[in-house]
Amino acid sequence: MVCCNTDTVLSETLPGTVPLPTVQEEARELVGAIGSAPEYAIPLLQEIQRRHSYLPQDVVEAVSLETGIPVSTLFGVATFYSQFRFKPQGKYLIRVCHGTACHVTGSDVIAAVIAQELGIAEGDTTQDMVFSFEKVACLGCCALAPVVMIGDKIYAKLSGSKIKSVIKEYRMKEHNHA
Repeated sequence: MVCCNTDTVLSETLPGTVPLPTVQEEARELVGAIGSAPEYAIPLLQEIQRRHSYLPQDVVEAVSLETGIPVSTLFGVATFYSQFRFKPQGKYLIRVCHGTACHVTGSDVIAAVIAQELGIAEGDTTQDMVFSFEKVACLGCCALAPVVMIGDKIYAKLSGSKIKSVIKEYRMKEHNHA
């Protein structure tokens, strides 16, 4: 069977399940809740990212159709602000501070250990979607250098072995919830 109508496929459900909205339905709902004027570009993008953990191109395009805001404008806004992501993010976002205090106390070593432990480069997400890894300019915890933030939690005065053990704890937590 060949199927070319993704709206139909997305709307079909198994017994006892809730139908998934189509991308256009999601865009209509977003615009209805937030607004369609150009000044609502940032709140619209923020809500898309809140729902998906990044900005899926098809959703941004559908919002463009609903609002009349050009896709180029929406992506222009999104690329200007560092808060927006264009790739799916893992459950746990690991941010390594590279401010001056962290840099001189070994944040490069910490970042290298994280990359090795996770098997990914900075800016990537693990295949299982558990971890994303990024370097940031400063986390504002200079007296605690070097620091890493995982989600909203700060890990201070780290060494390579300490960050390995932190990652292991998160993996165990994830394994126990699976």
